Amino acid sequence: MKELIANFTQHITEAINISKSSALTPFKGKIENVLICGLGGSGIGGTIISQVVADKANCPIVINKDYKIPAFVNQNTLVIACSYSGNTEESIEMLAQAESKNAVIACITSGGKLLEIAQKNKYNSIVIPGGYPPRAAFGLAFPPLFFLLSHYHIIAFDYVTQLNNVVKLIGAEEGNMVAEAKTVTEKLFNKIPVIYADSWFEGVAVRFRQQINENAKMLCWHHVIPEMNHNELVGWTTKNEKLAVVLFRNKDDYFRTQKRMEINKTVFSKYTSTIIEIFSKGNTRLEQALYLIHLGDWISYLLAEKKGIDVTEVDVITNLKNELSKI
Repeated sequence: MKELIANFTQHITEAINISKSSALTPFKGKIENVLICGLGGSGIGGTIISQVVADKANCPIVINKDYKIPAFVNQNTLVIACSYSGNTEESIEMLAQAESKNAVIACITSGGKLLEIAQKNKYNSIVIPGGYPPRAAFGLAFPPLFFLLSHYHIIAFDYVTQLNNVVKLIGAEEGNMVAEAKTVTEKLFNKIPVIYADSWFEGVAVRFRQQINENAKMLCWHHVIPEMNHNELVGWTTKNEKLAVVLFRNKDDYFRTQKRMEINKTVFSKYTSTIIEIFSKGNTRLEQALYLIHLGDWISYLLAEKKGIDVTEVDVITNLKNELSKI
């Protein structure tokens, strides 16, 4: 896992090259909405890209993480099925429903049933290298989403340059990021992380929560600002030094949201002494998001290492899948 995290920028570059060389059938129609289907490590890319391109996409992008798809899906919907293994049962079921509604279908996978279906039906697909834990393949699975959205005329900006800028940024900052991750790890050890971020960066908070869950085998939760100010903030009423607040921040977050964060800190400080602020680097929302994601990945790995546990082990999920396979 350490090597896979360290290879994050290499994965991005590889994914760009794979996507560029993928033979996609031209599309001349008009897409009215997009549904990205995927779960866990295969689904987080959809969550993040929907926020990164929200101010650039020419139609709504909805993320679906279930067995059933929304009723609005029709022949004018682009459905992107994402399953790293190609065998995620929920994704396969969603794909079948999308087919029944004559949706436009594209796939991102490394193989399995999803690739078989895509090849049989000649769906546009981008095939990425397999064999990794899905959560460690984010750098491979995320960039293809941009290429598909561009191919179907949903976005029209220079995302390749921005992705390449991420590679340069993280390459220059890697040492500093690992050092910061080590500092944060010491503060989070034996704590329960409570993760907050600007609403536009909820995907970053979700990714960090998932990585803490899977890599460090720890429970935690997340929320976004300003929404949490209308409910969860009232829950801060009991002193608990086991809680550790993590605030993901960007210097260009909306100014009123930044003010809310400052006020929130005064509330948190009454009930825990551990408040960690992690600021992004980068000039675009995409660069900032991937910077924070990579830093969070390092923290999750270092927490597992400090706990002395197997970072790649997910036996409880494997057992769940085995039990479901009996049905």
